[in-house]
Amino acid sequence: MFKNTIIIAVLVFLSGCAFMSPEKSLNKTLEAVNNSEQNITRRLEGLDANLSKQTNYIDGLESKMVQLSRDVALLKKSHVDGASVKTLTNMKPNPKASSNVVVADLEPQARTGMVTLGSLEKVYIDVVKSAFVARVDTGATTSSINAIDIQKFERDGKKWVKFHVSDEETAPENRKWVEAPIARHVKIRQSSADELERRSVVELWVKIGRIHEKAQFTLTDRTQMDYPILLGREFIQDVALVDVSRDFIESKAPKKP
Repeated sequence: MFKNTIIIAVLVFLSGCAFMSPEKSLNKTLEAVNNSEQNITRRLEGLDANLSKQTNYIDGLESKMVQLSRDVALLKKSHVDGASVKTLTNMKPNPKASSNVVVADLEPQARTGMVTLGSLEKVYIDVVKSAFVARVDTGATTSSINAIDIQKFERDGKKWVKFHVSDEETAPENRKWVEAPIARHVKIRQSSADELERRSVVELWVKIGRIHEKAQFTLTDRTQMDYPILLGREFIQDVALVDVSRDFIESKAPKKP
């Protein structure tokens, strides 16, 4: 009997649900939709907040990058090439300055044995026992010499070359032949030509004041230049500093005719 009563109660409840009015069913549906919209809205608000935080973080990084770029630019601007800085030791001391004040020397410390060269120096070439005026150029990598009448030949199975060093002071009949083994060849592109020109490189003992070193010279046509010899960085490095504001520091200037 009790079982039958329960079955009847369940059937009555189900029938009541089945016969729920359409209005109540619609309200339930609308309530569920509203709840879903509210959940979606809350999630979108959370995403917006996170996006705003990320945007602020990116803006902060950009500001730091801009400041870093400015700092790097200031460092580059304030950087001084030590080779072109004039020494402070030549400045007259201020008698009123305190003896406790030490002025920093902005010129690089020359190693033992190094000398200072001017933008022009007199170069003595051992093999011809003659001196020529040379342009000292820290912007050029290699050294070159104004060679004319170039002739290549072989000696003891090795390639040699002989040439005259051309300068305005030596008459053509007084020029001496320079003979030297070819150390290597270089290819140089002239600004007026598209093809590469192959040139010989020789080693010569030269002397500039206290400097007596073997240097490599590219044989080239420097007739359009003011000076027959160019001394580049490969020769200057480790042996000398350059003061471009002065001439003939280590050697004597040639006598004017």
